Amino acid sequence: MPKVALITGITGQDGAYLAEYLLKKGYTVHGIKRRSSLINTERIDHLYEDPHIENQKFILHYGDLIDSTNLIRIIQDVQPDEIYNLGAQSHVKVSFETPEYTANSDALGTLRILEAIRLLGLTKKTRFYQASTSELFGLAQEVPQTEKTAFYPRSPYGVAKLYAYWITVNYREAYNIFACNGILFNHESPIRGETFVTRKITRAVSRIALGLQDKLLLGNLDAKRDWGNAKDFVKAMYLMMQQDVPEDFVIATGKTTSVRDFVKKAFAYVGMELEFRGYGVEEKGYLTRFNETGNWKLDFQNPEPGTRNPELTGKCVVEIDPRYFRPTEVDILLGDASKAKSKLGWEPELTLDQLVADMMEADLKLMQREQYLKNGGFNVMNYYE
Repeated sequence: MPKVALITGITGQDGAYLAEYLLKKGYTVHGIKRRSSLINTERIDHLYEDPHIENQKFILHYGDLIDSTNLIRIIQDVQPDEIYNLGAQSHVKVSFETPEYTANSDALGTLRILEAIRLLGLTKKTRFYQASTSELFGLAQEVPQTEKTAFYPRSPYGVAKLYAYWITVNYREAYNIFACNGILFNHESPIRGETFVTRKITRAVSRIALGLQDKLLLGNLDAKRDWGNAKDFVKAMYLMMQQDVPEDFVIATGKTTSVRDFVKKAFAYVGMELEFRGYGVEEKGYLTRFNETGNWKLDFQNPEPGTRNPELTGKCVVEIDPRYFRPTEVDILLGDASKAKSKLGWEPELTLDQLVADMMEADLKLMQREQYLKNGGFNVMNYYE
């Protein structure tokens, strides 16, 4: 019999990649998605199976982490071998605006699933993976951060995830549930949510390159993050759940990059060299010159394909908007995944430059569609979220 996995947050970046990975492993995959008046399954549409066919391998259920009875019913019906709790209100800045909802879904949602496992008598059958986060470290007490580094979260999101981390440990110790935490550092991809900073950058740079947008507005350019590739990271989730003994693992690349440098890499992909001038909220990014060896040939609305628009030289294309500052900032996150390498045999396969290239390639193609619509006389919206 194939293993059965249940994934919360299946319509998100990690849920989509994990579902695809487990299906290739021969799993039957069940996913929980929230009801919405708009279709929100774009990331998993390629996995969709008609619910009327027999022997489905990919099944979706309506549910919500804030609804205990719903979760109990789904887990009872599915009888999963593995539960991957990836669902959350996962936007750090938004958590300051919706702290109660963030706590309800991210903290208590984890408790609800663990309690369902216990109440349904599945403690010997069902393994549980909790998506923890590098935001637990917040005001980092040491660099790099390991499984033994003290936690100091700096946002309602981080605090909610702190509860989820410790309740997972507690249920592991109290009820002998196979429950583990994956302390994943930032991981990105072409299907990352549009309001997360890396995807916001690649979308905006693509729009600027195609003449659809004038500027990219950002918050803290000095923030440094350990950015990895989501496809690499979901493999680590799977490996944690195949161990004989449940343990918690840091998953990271071991390299940190500032937001400023990520912006430069994105512009460099389309042959644009960027120079930052000024300090603090007055810092701005200017285009200094075009590099014809860029990976993407653009006409910049000039008649001759491949030529560069000289009028863009010296133009300000990046500015600071204080509204994007967090009330309490996290300055640097850098993970040490030595334990994962030693015990799981896991190492990141893709570099940051490869990640930027993948994201830029995807967003350039996406924005070319918008350019086509604009050239056809249709309105194209520009969102500054």
